[in-house]
Amino acid sequence: MDVELTNMCMIYDRANDRLLAERREKGWPGVCFPGGHVDPGESFCASAIREVWEETGLTVSNLKFCGIVHWDNLNTGDQYIVYLYRTETFSGTLLERSEEGEVFWVDRKDFLDLDLAENFAEQYQMFWRDEIGEMYIPHGNQIPTFQYKIF
Repeated sequence: MDVELTNMCMIYDRANDRLLAERREKGWPGVCFPGGHVDPGESFCASAIREVWEETGLTVSNLKFCGIVHWDNLNTGDQYIVYLYRTETFSGTLLERSEEGEVFWVDRKDFLDLDLAENFAEQYQMFWRDEIGEMYIPHGNQIPTFQYKIF
C-alpha cells in the first residue's frame, strides 16, 4: 500500500473576480489549480506555497485550509491525499507555463466551462463551501463514487 501526500491551492483575485488556472499536460490532464507533492520534512501548507511558486512564479501567503480529497484504490490499497488551500494574497510575475503546463487567469464565472481535469468540477466546490471538509473517492474497477463528509 502506498500513500501519496499532495496539495492544491486556489488563488483568487477578488478585485478582478478571477482565478489562477493551470492546464496540466501530464499525470492528471486538464484544468485545475497549482499544487503538487509534499516533500519529506515539509509541512502541508509550506509545500503548497512552494508548489505554487514553482508552477506559477507567484509567492502566496495567508493560505486558508479548505479540506481534504482522499482517493482510495480499493483494489490495491493505495491512497492519494490532497490538502486543499485557497488564498487571495499573492505577488510576483506570473509564468506563462511550467513543467506542468500553461498557467493563466480566468474569470471566475467561466472556470467551470473549461476542460477541467477528471472529477475536478466536484472538488472545486470544496474551495468555496466551508461545510464540505472531506471528499472521499473510493475506486477500483468501477467508476469513482463521491462521498462528501461535513466536519
